Amino acid sequence: MFAIASDDVEQVKNVLEMGEAGPNDTVGPQSALEFALTNDQLSHKMEIVKTLLAYGADPAVLRKSETGLANHVSNPDPAEESHHNPTPSMMDEMDPATRYYVERADAVHTRRTSALIHRSFFRPLTRVRYELIGQDRALEQLFKVLSIHSRQFSVTPIVVLLCGPSGHGKSLLARKFGSLLDVPTHTVNMTTLKSTHDIWQSYSMSPYETPTTCTLAEFLINNEGKRCVVVLDEIEKTGDEKTLWSLLMPWELGRCSFEANSRHIDVRNVIWLGTSNVGHELVFEHRESREHPDKLMSREEYVELMGLLRPRVSERLGASILSRVTTVLPFVPFTEDEKKAICSEALYTVAGEAMRSISPTAVESMIRAAMASYCPEEGARSLYRAVSNQLVDTI
Repeated sequence: MFAIASDDVEQVKNVLEMGEAGPNDTVGPQSALEFALTNDQLSHKMEIVKTLLAYGADPAVLRKSETGLANHVSNPDPAEESHHNPTPSMMDEMDPATRYYVERADAVHTRRTSALIHRSFFRPLTRVRYELIGQDRALEQLFKVLSIHSRQFSVTPIVVLLCGPSGHGKSLLARKFGSLLDVPTHTVNMTTLKSTHDIWQSYSMSPYETPTTCTLAEFLINNEGKRCVVVLDEIEKTGDEKTLWSLLMPWELGRCSFEANSRHIDVRNVIWLGTSNVGHELVFEHRESREHPDKLMSREEYVELMGLLRPRVSERLGASILSRVTTVLPFVPFTEDEKKAICSEALYTVAGEAMRSISPTAVESMIRAAMASYCPEEGARSLYRAVSNQLVDTI
């Protein structure tokens, strides 16, 4: 509770990681999650709540708390009954983003998919749900694939392609992968490559990774036999499709050689993540064909979309490349609740302390106005831009 009261997100995270306190510890009648949600002095309340949920805080305590309150209210003192006003529930008083993350943590499909990798090396990846809004079905499929791999049912390298429209979380997921697993990451900007040799000589281009002067070849040599992540950003935008041919042997055999007479490097433990806009038109077409396009996609609908997308990727990248890909994950448009959560989180992130001076009614109005500017082809970026414009006009 002291870490939460300090309003320091990193301190809360460190306490949880070190095991000095648990996410479901209680002090008096309140759990850590309840304490954070009801503490109006916290400037970083949303981030602290997300951290608690990411490390396993159980939202069920909120339901129990509200049930107890409802029982108390339903039997008020007769002398006070005429003066009693219904008390808003804790969920009602949350901003849309915090409510989204709490409801996501409490959802049946969240608990079910988290259980798939609960005992594996990949368990920390479940925390990505509190870094990324939407894409529940993509995460579910990803966890299924990782579950099979971690049980050693598969001996081939893990190769995952994240495909779909811009601004829907592909690069964010790829960027968070290595940091959540606490393993080294090397990100290649595939748009700059002109030959098969270029890929191995590429420096990591992500500003979120530890600065390095290593090329991809040097990175793989330094991490030979170890778990690490290679992100191939915008994989379909290489200058020549032959550039990808040098990935055929690493993706199939887990062995890699950078020159004709060089020794083979063991890359079996490398996780290869490719991001791509291939199939974005198909994703939108599939959404429009659904009976309830603004609701969370069912597992069956998502499997159908995966089946439709794979031939499109094969046509663009080539069958020889795609045959070595473990899974292709479509990233889909946001639901209304997801768009509302993105706008709400963007407001609190961009405005910071200034949000204290903005009334709840004004916040709700700004979120509605920003959602009206949503552009599906741009995804979350269009919402961030709209929120920034709303703040310029308000503050």
